[in-house]
Amino acid sequence: MIYLNGEFLPIEEARIPVLDRGFIFGDGVYELIPVYSRRPFRIEEHLARLQHSLDGIRLPNPHTPGEWRELIDTLIAQQSFDDQSVYLHITRGVAKRDHAFPPGITPTVMMMANPLVTPTPEQIENGVAAVTAVDNRWLRCDIKAISLLPNVLLRQLAVDAGAAETILLRGGFMTEGAASNIFVIKDEIIFAPPKNNLMLPGITYDVVVELANQNNVDVRIGAVPERLLRHADEIWQTSSTREVLAITTLDGAPVGDGRPGLLGQRMLEWYQAFKTAVMRADYT
Repeated sequence: MIYLNGEFLPIEEARIPVLDRGFIFGDGVYELIPVYSRRPFRIEEHLARLQHSLDGIRLPNPHTPGEWRELIDTLIAQQSFDDQSVYLHITRGVAKRDHAFPPGITPTVMMMANPLVTPTPEQIENGVAAVTAVDNRWLRCDIKAISLLPNVLLRQLAVDAGAAETILLRGGFMTEGAASNIFVIKDEIIFAPPKNNLMLPGITYDVVVELANQNNVDVRIGAVPERLLRHADEIWQTSSTREVLAITTLDGAPVGDGRPGLLGQRMLEWYQAFKTAVMRADYT
């Protein structure tokens, strides 16, 4: 079952007009919320990021936070699986094709839930490969826009190379991955790019920084030079679905000794303990 414009229905029955501006222009935003044991992960933060994206494209929010939470809870309850990935998709709505904002139209709102797919035991044990590419996207990467063609093309570079992610470089500095945030570790110090218009502010990014601070690990937020990336002891990929995953090969060369590093292993343990304590407590 999915949600579309006020109605829960089978996905096979869902219909959107061809003049929807999401289809015509990519004029919309989205959000992805992981769900553990039927509990949305940091839903307030995800809804705040959704609001930031809506504000960024000047689209009024069609629901209050309370209404969103009720809709999301209803969607979660209708699924047969406990761990889910809830996808929210909001476009400006249906109107005659014209670049200018059409007045008085109703936004299109769609939500769906799929089983939450996290890294495999083999990926956790061995890490994954990544490639690098020039970050040729627009300058508002902080907006979670549905017009993801640049990210799609950059991510495909990794697929073509048999890798899991493309790490993006702009002006000699790392920004993020095509579909994730990236952390660089050198001499047991975690380096992370700042949350600005050149990267999507990840919810998992925030958790990793919080866990590092709680465990007295030095975290330095600031511009990450390409040379630091290429001489890193460890590199981590983080996202709602990748969680904390070691990148052990970069552009065909090993990262560190080519195995997941000790700090990354500890961070993954802290992250899983956090999930268990916060998201699965008292679950029956």
